[in-house]
Amino acid sequence: MASMRMRLPYGKSGLEVELPDAAEVVEPRHLPGLADQPASLRDALRHPLAGPPLRELVPRGASVGIVVCDITRAFPAARVLPVLLEELPSGDITVFIATGTHRKCTEEELRRLLGEQVLSRVRVVQHDAFDRTAHTALGSVPGTDVPALIETAFLTQDVRLTTGFIEPHFFAGFSGGPKMVDPGLAALETVLELHSAARIGHPEARWGVTEGNPIHDAIRAIAARARVTFNLDVTLNREHEITNVFTGELFESHKSGCRFAAATAMAGVNELYDVVVATNSGYPLDQNLYQTVKGMSAAAQIVKPGGAILIASECSDGLPEHGGYKDLFRLAAGPEEFLRRLAEPGFARHDQWEVQVQAMVQIQARVLVKSTGLTADQLRGAWLEPVDDLSQTVERLMKEAGPGARLAVLPDGPQTVPYVNELVSAVST
Repeated sequence: MASMRMRLPYGKSGLEVELPDAAEVVEPRHLPGLADQPASLRDALRHPLAGPPLRELVPRGASVGIVVCDITRAFPAARVLPVLLEELPSGDITVFIATGTHRKCTEEELRRLLGEQVLSRVRVVQHDAFDRTAHTALGSVPGTDVPALIETAFLTQDVRLTTGFIEPHFFAGFSGGPKMVDPGLAALETVLELHSAARIGHPEARWGVTEGNPIHDAIRAIAARARVTFNLDVTLNREHEITNVFTGELFESHKSGCRFAAATAMAGVNELYDVVVATNSGYPLDQNLYQTVKGMSAAAQIVKPGGAILIASECSDGLPEHGGYKDLFRLAAGPEEFLRRLAEPGFARHDQWEVQVQAMVQIQARVLVKSTGLTADQLRGAWLEPVDDLSQTVERLMKEAGPGARLAVLPDGPQTVPYVNELVSAVST
């Protein structure tokens, strides 16, 4: 069988593989990075899509809170924040790391994330979802009596700015924008409701859908109560270069960014595939198995029922050891049993949403994982099939699928969200 060599995003160095020539490569529409990224950022801050320029919204001497993604996201804070700080007439600035329910960044990770230049000029607050006393209730999560608890220190800033990276999200529709407020700065109690089994299992809680998505609808409602002053979102290419900037009023700027991301990061195919090879887009997105569920979910959009998903994800940070993800696998012998447990009244656990999505994927297809950061036993303990040689495994899976088997490759993982043309009429943003 004729073959081709590809270098897949994997950790920081990549993974060389040999795949059949007949493999269909599904990629996002490639866009070059902006020619002068600082100038483009500066222009976007001075001429936003909606509302007045940033400078007009920041009184001299006002306290300013800026929310940024944590280390598990590709948002280029070290490039964006220096330009943003230039536009602020106030020196009273706090950067809030929107960890959601993730662990805090290490000192080294903060230096890499923000850069020494920014660190020397701002205070840094790393969100802690597990400290309920550090949050203030902004009413309740829509449709429930669960309090919508958001980081108090951010809410007390005179000026509140959000910055983010827009890409399709596997159950919230799109990342960036209002997600920086919640779940980014939300308490665990609130996150558990936003990511409840019922919301995650809703048919509209999926890639590319925001309106009518019970998760994103609730996120927007809560974020509106936080009265964000100004938003800055970017889109990125595979080299993590900025391809576009969306600024101004939170919801209008984010909606524009979602439309752009849908047109560039979502790709239609004509049929389902027997085998789908994917990645989790390399570092920093493939730091752990928890995040790798996104790559599994992207591949699941185009795999045949009973087919196979083979994903390459380094997982340098393990499962990880922090959070509740690793512990949930001990509650059930496999995906079917876990989904039954999840439906039990009163069942609510930290990180259950990630295992729920993983289980839903595994009900549909086999999932095999190539990972040098996890042992075979760790992968089996997470109900997954470990893989040593990706190329040989693809060859075996294709033979098992039989004559005429179809193979797709998603080299950019969840940064390309595929869909079957005849099954999808439109993307809702």
